[in-house]
Amino acid sequence: MCRIYGTFNVHSDEAELRRVADLMHHGGPDAQGVAHRPDWALGNNRLSIMDPEGGAQPYHLGRVTVVFNGEIYNHRELRSRLAGLGFHFDDLCDGSILPALYITYGDRFAEHLDGMYSVAVMDLRETPRMVLATDDSGMKPLYYHWDRAAGRFHFASELPALLGFAGVRAEEDEAGLDAYLTSKTPFGNRTMFRGIQVFPPAATVLLNARDGLRIKQRPMAHEQGLRPDKDRTLEEAGDQLRDLLSEEVSRLLIADAPVAAVTSGGLDSSLVTALAAQALRDGGGTGSLHTFNIAYTGTWPSDERAYAAEVARAAGTTHHQVEVDPATFPDLMTDVVRHLGQPNADPITLSTFSLFRAVRDAGFKVALTGDAADELFSGYSRMTQAVAAHHGSGWIDGYLDHLAAVPRALRQSLYTDEYAFAVNGVGPALPPGIRRILHSSPGTRLQRIGAVEQRYRLPAYHLRRVDHLSMASSVEVRLPFTQPSIVRFASTLTDEQRLVPGLGVKRALYQAARGLIPRSVLERPKQPFTLPVTAMLTPGQRLWTLARDVLSPHTLRADGRIRPERVDALFDEQATRPSDAVSLALWSLMSHQLWRQEFFATAQAPVTLHTPVRVLQEAA
Repeated sequence: MCRIYGTFNVHSDEAELRRVADLMHHGGPDAQGVAHRPDWALGNNRLSIMDPEGGAQPYHLGRVTVVFNGEIYNHRELRSRLAGLGFHFDDLCDGSILPALYITYGDRFAEHLDGMYSVAVMDLRETPRMVLATDDSGMKPLYYHWDRAAGRFHFASELPALLGFAGVRAEEDEAGLDAYLTSKTPFGNRTMFRGIQVFPPAATVLLNARDGLRIKQRPMAHEQGLRPDKDRTLEEAGDQLRDLLSEEVSRLLIADAPVAAVTSGGLDSSLVTALAAQALRDGGGTGSLHTFNIAYTGTWPSDERAYAAEVARAAGTTHHQVEVDPATFPDLMTDVVRHLGQPNADPITLSTFSLFRAVRDAGFKVALTGDAADELFSGYSRMTQAVAAHHGSGWIDGYLDHLAAVPRALRQSLYTDEYAFAVNGVGPALPPGIRRILHSSPGTRLQRIGAVEQRYRLPAYHLRRVDHLSMASSVEVRLPFTQPSIVRFASTLTDEQRLVPGLGVKRALYQAARGLIPRSVLERPKQPFTLPVTAMLTPGQRLWTLARDVLSPHTLRADGRIRPERVDALFDEQATRPSDAVSLALWSLMSHQLWRQEFFATAQAPVTLHTPVRVLQEAA
């Protein structure tokens, strides 16, 4: 696991490259390496997980140079295949096979990879060209700045590092606030910075001086034409899913560094924990699996520590109960915003950051989690409501409103006239592909929702958050539910094996877990793993004081986009009638202002609104 960065058709001196590398030192503290020439550079910060003594990056083979971030789980099979073609490898590190793989398969090399990754290749054999690739789920993002006129290209694994290049300026996207409040973080290729984008999942990127930048999208695992198996019973689906998950969890436990598991107390992480503990026992390993759960000092709603402890006892793990004092959250928010690089409106960001810091402090470099199961197996209440809604297209607006940090009606009441006019000139805040899929793609309503969740929401809102906040503490997260075999299997489930209103969600996954985790956990009401911000954002709490300070009328008037009197009304409502909708709106606005303070020296200056604001297009 690493952090990578680079340039094409750009002259960067050693001091600049060191600065960029240092900005991602937390994500790769074990080694640094860089290859650079007058017009290109590839650099890497390494977190050594596989073959710590080998794996020095950049990798070189003839006139091909490669840097890599992630884990390749089928590297042994690929190594054997490539060795049969005459290639020799000096170590057993997973990434060392990449130059030979690229030389053998060219631009289609990523089609042979099973894992989570972002890869950059510099090929000098003929006309200099750079090739980049991202994994099928978007677990390892790459942010980039492309100056089309000058032909200059910069990229990095994290936004703050990308901004460390002299040729990349931190300029706020004028309409980014609307996009953020519409989906909790910008979806698609968009970021909150003008001129900076992020490559989509399953992307192969080709770059040379003649043709410029071209982005080709490979089919994601759920887009590979698999059809639901209508002859399979729910029990059979559960058995097959359990076997597949067991195999993937076992593979993901292989590392040359200590591996732990995150156990929230819900179905998804509990099943991963049970399978991991079982795999360690079956493999004859010594010692038990270590598990981690986070809770908060005091008495708060949705405390799951008792369920997590019960799962740990049943699985026979060594359990670590992490407890964080909510009084420290205001101090943590700046760290979280800096590592994310742009606002993410989910309060779980503070919990995630604190949890992985505790995992690192306990001596673990790798952690398995249950992330992404809800997207694959239909676990969200918004899905149930959409499926249960009346026929017609009205359900689409309701579903999209559930994705928002601030529902549409409230957003419109918050905006100043000037800002509302400006964003109306931009067009939709969401990528146009979302409505196109929901309206007219083939498949059932639930299948269309799943396609949107996996292509847009999961990588932007969920996976980038997990990646950045775990790597902030030098912890590699491995996600069994994003493995291609699991994603493909989920595509073969019928709607009824996923979700039936009134009968339950994630039905095949619950079936797979029977007999592996305690019945009390299986039968408990579903609740989200998040920070109880509605209870914490009340008068007398430190978060309340911070929010009032950050969202002061003076600050909002200087910003020019949000009506101060409407925010004051939200504070009054939250003080007298606390609700999830109002607390999330205040949290989201506060997080946005903290982001501005962190990344823009003139954060209190009015935002310059251009009408119409330019539209960021999706990659073809």
